[in-house]
Amino acid sequence: MKKICLLFVCLLFAVGSPAVADEMVSVKLGYQMLSPSGTFAGETAGVGTAIDMEDDLNFDDSKDMTAEVALQFGNGRLSLGYTPLDFSGTGTGTYDFNGKNFTGAVKGEVSADIYDIGFTYYLLNLDDIPARLQLGLELAVKVFDGEASLDSLVLPKEVVSGTAPIPTVGVRTRVALADFIGLVGRIGYLEYDGNSFLDAEAQVEISPLPLVGIYAGYRIFDLSVDEADLVLDVEFSGPFAGALVRF
Repeated sequence: MKKICLLFVCLLFAVGSPAVADEMVSVKLGYQMLSPSGTFAGETAGVGTAIDMEDDLNFDDSKDMTAEVALQFGNGRLSLGYTPLDFSGTGTGTYDFNGKNFTGAVKGEVSADIYDIGFTYYLLNLDDIPARLQLGLELAVKVFDGEASLDSLVLPKEVVSGTAPIPTVGVRTRVALADFIGLVGRIGYLEYDGNSFLDAEAQVEISPLPLVGIYAGYRIFDLSVDEADLVLDVEFSGPFAGALVRF
């Protein structure tokens, strides 16, 4: 929660200059529930067991707050988002993790903070038709700061971590069916320096009042990270919902 508050302070300070025509700031606070699939590993000299989140350790869903602040100006959109992830579970087996051999009952955890800095330029920005249509090219950098751990009654906890800035290229679209309802979709992907990130979502925004509303949707992360001793090949997906204000 402290990181979400810090995010708001930083971006609101950045956009706190006098407004220009067609400028709008939106703030979203939401709650997400993501289900994990895929594998993680703690490698030493390239050696480590790929541990399946579902089959080996029965990982629970990640349930946490999310935040986004965005500035719309003319045909441009600048955004800063924060998404925390925290998955954990238990199981039995034999795993080579960060040079240690874990056997028997173990507990695993994968957690991360994802910071999303994006800019969209709307190639189509039509508001003179019955439904307003926006369609643009979105460039973003996803900063993944994560760690994975394994723990047992016999061996102390082993932790591996890694930080990877991963750029993505994609599209964003918004269709306002009326003044109070809009549909938003976006997708971005890129492979860079041995890492890859697919981020896709669809959501509906409902604003019974012009500057206040709610939103709900579904999001998918498909992520491959190989940084330091941390190796991930995972997919996280699930619904989210929240409230928004515009000014």
